[in-house]
This record gives sequence, C-alpha cells and structure tokens, in this order.
Amino acid sequence: MPPARTEFRAGLRAGLPLFIAIAPYGLVTGVAMAASGIPTLEAMAMSILVYAGASMLAAAQLIAEGAPALIVVAAAFIVNLRLLMYSASIRPYFAHEPLGRRLMVSYALVDNPYALFIQRFGPHPEEAGKFDYFIGLAIPIWLCWQASVGAGILVGNQLPAAWKLEFAAPLAFIAMSIPLLRDKQMVAAAVSAGATAVLAHGLPLRAGLALAATVGIAVGLLTEKLLRTKT
Repeated sequence: MPPARTEFRAGLRAGLPLFIAIAPYGLVTGVAMAASGIPTLEAMAMSILVYAGASMLAAAQLIAEGAPALIVVAAAFIVNLRLLMYSASIRPYFAHEPLGRRLMVSYALVDNPYALFIQRFGPHPEEAGKFDYFIGLAIPIWLCWQASVGAGILVGNQLPAAWKLEFAAPLAFIAMSIPLLRDKQMVAAAVSAGATAVLAHGLPLRAGLALAATVGIAVGLLTEKLLRTKT
C-alpha cells in the first residue's frame, strides 16, 4: 500500500475514538447557539466557517446577553488565539506543501487534530505522509463536529423558551475547563479570568468576557514564563 494511503488510514483510525468527546461537546454547543437566539442557518454557517467550539460558545453567550457585534467578534478572536500558536508550531511540517494544502490544514487545525499530529510526527518530523495523516484525522473530526452541532441546533430549537437554556454556554465552558486545570499556569489563568469576569461584569457593551479572556491568557503565559525561570 502507498505510504500516503497508509498514513491517511492511520489518521482515520486515530480520529475515530475522539467521537466520544466531540459529539456531546458539539451537541451542547448547538443547543447553546439555538438558546441564544441565533437562527438555524446562521448558527450552522457559523459552525462551518468558524469551526472552533470555545469561540462559538463565547459568541453565543455574548449574543444572548445582547452584546454588540464588535465585542462578540473580539471575544471570539481572543479565545481563538491559541490556534495562532498551533499554526506556528505546525508550520515547519507543512512549509513545503502547496498553498492549497496549507490552507486546508489551517482551516482544520483545531485542538484534537493538532495534538494527535504532534504526538505522531513530533518525534519523527522527517517521515513522509504528514499531510495525508493530518487530513485523515481532520475529516472524521470535522464531520462529527458539524453533525453534532447541527443536531444540537435542531434540539435547541424544539425546546420550550420557558426552559431558559441560556445557561448552556457557561455550563459548557465550565465542563470544558475543569479537566484542563492540571498545572499551575492553567489554574492561574482560570482563577484570574474568573475573577476578572466577576469584577468587570458591569462594564458597558458586555466587554467583561473579552477582558477576562485577555487577562486569563496573559496571566497563564506569565505564570508559565516564571515557572520556567525557576527551573
């Protein structure tokens, strides 16, 4: 079997077990978007174009609170800054690829494909088949995400408005964040962001969430830098 096809199939196999985590996350995200009042077509278009669960949840929460569009976009941008670091980290593996392939990788570069790709090729950057493996990872993950978000949007639109499901977005954020609190920098980022969100709750234009995300990222990076200097 050609190496490209072998790596593609290896990527498919590696991505399939992630459905267990991706499907419920996408379902809750879809429900949160519907509960925030985003129309079905716009919500699905946002899922396809943005393709980033954390920023979609942030946007849904701000939209539910009536925040201006500029604040919604700014908050989503800040939450997605980690993807910039992923891109810089993964660039050497795809620098030689044609522009079309690099654009495909950049669109599909989210948390799970990045982590599995680095686990596979990080120790062996010279091996062939990197693009094929990444695409093999990305396709099932993308399909699972879009299907589960779509299902969540449909479910959310069928639920009575009296159920007040606006809490779905912050609840999903909490569930997503707790497993990440494994080291000091993540704890520092979470605590500082939470404290900032509470203190800045009264800011105009619902700017507290964007400010909290900025403070959390800054404190997390600063804490990581301080810990490195001590070691």
